[in-house]
Amino acid sequence: MKNSENRISRREALSGLVVLPALAGALVSTTTIAEAKGSKSQFKYQDHPNGSHKCAGCRFFHAGKSASANGTCDIVSGAISPNGWCVAYAAK
Repeated sequence: MKNSENRISRREALSGLVVLPALAGALVSTTTIAEAKGSKSQFKYQDHPNGSHKCAGCRFFHAGKSASANGTCDIVSGAISPNGWCVAYAAK
């Protein structure tokens, strides 16, 4: 005896395959920038320069309200000194 009520059509299976990647993409896109950033210890951040390399000259650094005020970083979380340095340093 065949149970045709439990069978899935090819059309239903293919439509399910299209929906699954879209759902996965939606889940991934909910990650915030703060969650994507790493800790200071993870990037070996120090609040003094490494030779001539310092955060103020890094492409990931966003300056504070003045040249000497702490800013933020696209990669490292927390307040970042313009005179600091970490292993993610990349010149502007």
